[in-house]
Amino acid sequence: MSQLRIRTRTTLSGPVIALAGELDHDSAPEIRDLLPSLPIKHGQQLVVDLGGLTLCDSSGITVLIAARNIAGAAHSTVVPAAVPDTGSRTLSIVGLDQVFPAHPTAQAAEAAWTPPTA
Repeated sequence: MSQLRIRTRTTLSGPVIALAGELDHDSAPEIRDLLPSLPIKHGQQLVVDLGGLTLCDSSGITVLIAARNIAGAAHSTVVPAAVPDTGSRTLSIVGLDQVFPAHPTAQAAEAAWTPPTA
């Protein structure tokens, strides 16, 4: 049984996925299956709020990359938010801190979003 809780909501800047609990090999497929159904539009961002995670193994990296692929197909971006210290270190070690512009909170990520110009 999965020890991960997933909440989604839609904002003007795009969808937000809030994760709480354990993101691991067993729970990651649930998120990857959810990603294609998210209502993300051209120029929006997909915020992945990691603040509620108690565990995140390497599957978390694969989830972020899968999210990036989905968002990229919609000409959008992925923005991790509230990344735990251990997650920040892991992203830095593998160089993904250069790929994903992280924010301290989901609200900060939403506030930083700039709508595309027509």
